[in-house]
This record gives sequence, structure tokens and C-alpha cells, in this order.
Amino acid sequence: MFIIEILKATLNLFLDMAPYLMIGLFFVGLLNIFFNKDLIARHIGDNNFLSILKAALFGIPLPLCSCGVVPSSVYMAKNGASKSSVVSFLIATPQTGIDSIIATYGMMGWIFAIFRPFAALMMGIIGGTVIRFSVPDGGKSAISFKNYKISENNCNDDSCNDDKTDEKNENKIIRMFRYSFIEFLDDISMQFVIGLLLSGIIAYIIPDKFLENSSINSGLAGMLIMILVGVPMYVCATASIPIAVTLMLKGFSPGVAFVFLAVGPATNAASFTIIMNVLGKKTAIIYVAMISITAMLFGLLLDKLFAISGTDPIAMIKQMNEHDMLFSNNLKWIIGTIFFILIIMSFYRKFLKDKFKTKEEIMDSTTIKIDGMTCQHCVMNVKKAIATVQGVSDVDVSLNDNAAYVKGEFDLALVEKAIEDVGYNVVNN
Repeated sequence: MFIIEILKATLNLFLDMAPYLMIGLFFVGLLNIFFNKDLIARHIGDNNFLSILKAALFGIPLPLCSCGVVPSSVYMAKNGASKSSVVSFLIATPQTGIDSIIATYGMMGWIFAIFRPFAALMMGIIGGTVIRFSVPDGGKSAISFKNYKISENNCNDDSCNDDKTDEKNENKIIRMFRYSFIEFLDDISMQFVIGLLLSGIIAYIIPDKFLENSSINSGLAGMLIMILVGVPMYVCATASIPIAVTLMLKGFSPGVAFVFLAVGPATNAASFTIIMNVLGKKTAIIYVAMISITAMLFGLLLDKLFAISGTDPIAMIKQMNEHDMLFSNNLKWIIGTIFFILIIMSFYRKFLKDKFKTKEEIMDSTTIKIDGMTCQHCVMNVKKAIATVQGVSDVDVSLNDNAAYVKGEFDLALVEKAIEDVGYNVVNN
């Protein structure tokens, strides 16, 4: 039965990716401890090449998708980061991440694992540089943030006020694992599952190498198709990997697959709207245009590199998946089972947990409807912003409901301002 065959193909991809994703998630937690938005904002305030370069470099390892990167960029824009640097960060960051780099190596081999972050870095630098010279106010935000102030206490660690080193370290470890295997996983779990299912469907419907001799399997024609599909699509850097692998197995060139790996995670319709409102229409259009143009250029370069080196990309993919040097089949099943349980728990938090709230819990809080939240990073940003308002005793933010449930004795206007300050709109009934 075709459903069984699709699920088998999906399961094989899942087992191949799970070990590398678990390693990637661990490093995601470490990065979350040592990197924060304030640190980055302090380094990219000037409208010069160095700030553009730093913005791209900072963005490469950070595990933020095209929606998750927007709140961070809004924050940095409001705190003095130049527009050119913000665009560099917006382009480079969602294409990669420590989790996707590790998963890319595990699924696609070392050439893709090196080329992907390198291309993201260069694309960010090029895009930021174009903004610097083509937008008159390249060093300023499109809207006024004169009333916005950075908190004097920039510490985001739960243990900042704790004088005991052991307790601080313990809090950091807890925060690391909570972010990796709860908050960040919640952000990518649905996209990851959808990406796997799409890959399984493509693998079943289209025979291997079916498009090998077609007119769209390589070159600009195939890349333009990937742009039309990838630009409006919401897919994270990790979820794009199984789709790209399957496209190559069906006959698309590495360059065409790379274009999807670049534009799919870097753009989507929802984030484009926010970027347009914050940075301006001209900047937003240039941002998408530069991603598309540079993705095709680096796609052509990747095809050329494979041709010059004489490396067969399909053989490399099959070698990585059939002769895994790090994980035996038994170990893959063990890790895959653990990761599957984590995915199920993530789905529960995302789609079912809110259903069990009692009427008393909902009525005991003030409901604030919010427009613009698209992922768990948005939820975290809104929750942290509301929690800083004086008088707020508890806050819960639901992506499904597009709402925040706030408890305490607080000024509603200040809560609404806090939400708008991080880039979202309050919906007034």
C-alpha cells in the first residue's frame, strides 16, 4: 500500500537524521547560554563593512528560522544596529545553525556542510553591503525608536541574581536543556515532520533519477523553480535538508537543491511583512531580491565545484547514509526512539496543552490578542517582554490562540507597548 511505502521512506530519513539532530540540539543549548541579542547588537551598530561582516558571522551558528530571526532583528534595530547589519543578519542567520550544519554533514556530506555556511556568510555580506549603498538611511531604522531603552540589566540568565556559583551553573544547565529540547524543538518540530513527510511522498511518487535528463534539473531554470517554491514557504534550515536530499536523488543538481536550502529557510511571506514594516518597503524588496540572486549564483558555483572535483553528489549522500561511521543501526533506533518521544511531547505542548486550561484559569487573567506571532521564538519574545512590565505576576502566551494571558496588577497600556516594542501588534477588539 502506498501509504506504508511513504511512511517507510519517511522513517528511514528520520532514523538517519535523528542522531545528528540530537547532537545539534545539544550545541544549540550551549550557544543560547553564551550568545544573546544584546551582545550582538553592541557589535553591529555602525553602518560599515565590519558591522556587516560581524552580523553575518554572529548569525551563522545561531539556530533561528526565518520567523525566529525577525524578533531578534527587530530588537537589534531598535537598539541601534544599522539597517545594513540587520539585513546581513537576516540573510545569513536562518540559512544555517549549528543544528542544521551537523545534520547537513550527516545527510549530505562534508562538501555541503562546508559550502552551506560559507555561502550564507557571503550572501549576508553582499546583501548588507547593497543595503548600505542603496538605502539612504542605511544606518537607521525605518521607524522611530527614541522612546525605547535597553534595560540596564542585560542579563538573560535566571541565575544572574544568585551569588552562589554552583547554583548559577545548575541554572545554566537547566536553561540549556530547556531551550534545546523544549523551546527550540517546539519551534522546528512541526516543520521537521512536514519536511520528512514531503520527502517521503516525493521519494515514493518520483522514481530515482527521473529528472536527471530534464531541462529543469540544473541551471537557472531549475533554480528559478526553487525560488518560486521556496521564497513564500515556511521551512527551517533543518527541515529543508530531507527535501533537498530527496530532490537530488530524483535528478536535480546540487546547485538547484542548494537554492532551496538557501531561500526556503531565509524567507517566507509572514516574515517579509514584518521586515517591510520595520525596515521599510525598499529594504524588504532588496532583501528578497539579494537572497534570490545570490542563491542562484552560489548554486551555479556549487555545481561547478562538484564538476571540477569529479565528486558524485549522489554517491556521497548514499555513502553518508549507508556507511555511517558514527552510528550503528541499533544506535540509530535507540536515538530515533528518544527523539520521536521528544517530538510527541513537543506536539502535546504546541497543540494540546492549552486545551486543558480551565475556565477559571482563563477568566482569572487578562487576554490580549496579538497579531504577527508565527513561531515559538515569537512566543518567547512576547512572553519575556510582558514579564518585564511592573505588576505582571504570571504570563502565558499561546501561538494557537494568538493571545497572551496575563495575571497581576499591571498597566494594560504598558503591556501593550512592551508587545509592540518587540515587533508585534496588539489587536484591539
